[in-house]
Amino acid sequence: MGTLYIVATPIGNLQDITLRAIEILQTVDVIVCEDTRRTGNLLTNFQFSIFNFQKNPNKPKPRLISYYEQNEMQRIPEIMAFLKNGMNVALVSDAGTPTISDPGFKLVRLCIQEEVRVESIPGPSSVISALVSSGLPTDKFLFVGYPPKKKGHRKKLITDLLALSIKTTIILFEAPHRLVKTLGEMQEIFGNIDVVVARELTKIHEEVRREKISDSIIHFEKTNPRGEFVILFSYERN
Repeated sequence: MGTLYIVATPIGNLQDITLRAIEILQTVDVIVCEDTRRTGNLLTNFQFSIFNFQKNPNKPKPRLISYYEQNEMQRIPEIMAFLKNGMNVALVSDAGTPTISDPGFKLVRLCIQEEVRVESIPGPSSVISALVSSGLPTDKFLFVGYPPKKKGHRKKLITDLLALSIKTTIILFEAPHRLVKTLGEMQEIFGNIDVVVARELTKIHEEVRREKISDSIIHFEKTNPRGEFVILFSYERN
């Protein structure tokens, strides 16, 4: 049996990749990725790394296979066949740690059921990066991913968060075109709470705003939201 490696890749700054991640990506037989072009470019950036001189210089380059939400179930049998034939496979997402709000957990779950070795190669994560620089409590946190796209379902999620009986930092993702709507619904349910809105973490235009939610709404109504957003807040029921 081969091994499935879950490999974290940079969320912006390429220097954040780990030496271990480079080694794994250059030595596995197959790389399963969301976008083969994007992952191919990442590999090209590190082709002159210290790990380029492998123990077996005649080993062919890893095969890149696309794996995203729409083709996930069709790809899993093919990936499992590679693993059962003794090939090592790396799972990567476009950025950050695979399976976090990205496809992959179904593959990992099946590997565990089939007794295929699964190994995590830790690295960048926008969730953790945003949390540790937010100034909010880090001893407990709840990550809820992307809110539902439908307004009714989204408001139900936010209302459910209001009912939490434990004080914790809450973290969610949001797309730029839905950011203001989601912040507005949060203000409607939680009131004018303090929030942290982080975008483009580790990139040139990184921004972390710490302010009242009303001020954040005003800002992003005037400034067109761009990039990947992480919203954080800490709330305790009275």
